[in-house]
Amino acid sequence: MRRRLFNLYVMIGVVTLVSALLICGCDSTKRVKGPSDVPLRTNNAYGHWPRHEAYNARIKQGYVDLIFVGDSITQRWDRQGDYVWQQFYSHRNAVNLGVDGDRTQNVLWRLDHGNIDGISPKVAVVMIGTNNCSDGDSAEMIAKGIIAVCKKLRRKLPETKILLHAIFPRGARPCRQREVNARASKIASKIADDEKIFFTDIGDKFLEPDGSISTEVMHDHVHLTPKGYQIWAEAIESKLAQMLGEKKE
Repeated sequence: MRRRLFNLYVMIGVVTLVSALLICGCDSTKRVKGPSDVPLRTNNAYGHWPRHEAYNARIKQGYVDLIFVGDSITQRWDRQGDYVWQQFYSHRNAVNLGVDGDRTQNVLWRLDHGNIDGISPKVAVVMIGTNNCSDGDSAEMIAKGIIAVCKKLRRKLPETKILLHAIFPRGARPCRQREVNARASKIASKIADDEKIFFTDIGDKFLEPDGSISTEVMHDHVHLTPKGYQIWAEAIESKLAQMLGEKKE
């Protein structure tokens, strides 16, 4: 009798475990691996699925000449950077594809799931990688992800030029994360050929003379304020206009 009860309990336990595994396997937040070989959750888990779908809906409308690809720093062009965006980019058929929390892996996923389907923009502005650093990725791993993003854009958008940014500096003062991001950016910059991929490092424009970052530029020493977005836009305007093929006034 005791043996039968024991066997019954074992069977119940096995069934419960298998059911749990099946449920987890169907969960949209399952963990996947990206080019930097760091496990992370798919985009659904970040709670930004509606934003992703909204991007895809906008892309389907066409008339896209300029895209910005990145994480929360890019996403917040539609918040802290809204006024500057209207001034510099709204008349250029520009689309903001930034998503809060994205790593290079997430960007690669989005590029394969509708964010750039059916379009051929003149320029893609790319600034990604700081969240990989927050996860503890090495400079080499981060660079590998950035390069993968550029290669995917080149493959899927062969006529599009890429303006690749060095990862923006972060932290109130020089710190290890800045060093890792700077090293990753330097490695990734080697993909630039000055024909289809152009590299730019405007990080020093956000810094004070002593290397610190003012809260007037980055309110939390990571995300830009309206002043920070003004600095960003003005720093790349000349190069961007050239890449877009715009004639000087």
